[in-house]
Amino acid sequence: MKRFLLSVSVLALAIISTVGCSQQAKWNRAQRQQMREALREYRQMVYLDDLTDAEFMLFADDVALALEEDYPVYTTFVQMPGVNDTVQVYVVTTIVEELNADARNMRHIFPYRYLVEQNILPAGLDRAQQHAFYNCLAGKINNRYATMDQFVDAVLADTTGMSQISVMQQQCASDLFDWTVVIEEFD
Repeated sequence: MKRFLLSVSVLALAIISTVGCSQQAKWNRAQRQQMREALREYRQMVYLDDLTDAEFMLFADDVALALEEDYPVYTTFVQMPGVNDTVQVYVVTTIVEELNADARNMRHIFPYRYLVEQNILPAGLDRAQQHAFYNCLAGKINNRYATMDQFVDAVLADTTGMSQISVMQQQCASDLFDWTVVIEEFD
């Protein structure tokens, strides 16, 4: 009986210490807030620059949660060498995951104001018209590129006005708004 009670006591102590340690390892509210504040530095990235404040808060929460899951001890995480590189990897990974989840997030890669400046879209489109354009573009991109890697490669190679992505943008603008893009070629 003594052995049984001793075994139960040791087991209970082990469980209590494990639960106590695991709760201490979790990030507290202030630490999560510090991470969200640090993520504001990434707001200037092309994809993140076009997010509303509410969308950016959701994005920052996703990144902070992923970091917390993989690095449960905050103090160890912030003191490790290369912590900024690690955060940047998680930011980029989250962007790619969002693009995979919903291709309409293209509006952050090809912002409306940029497409107006490039004469691809007419100025003054309302939110519904912009949404229709990005749905059209997302459909064309999803049909053309089988993987996210192929799409990223196409974006990186997109240096000319007649690239495949530009052509898709022009087709959507023409189909939806009777907007004809005139490309001037210089000799």
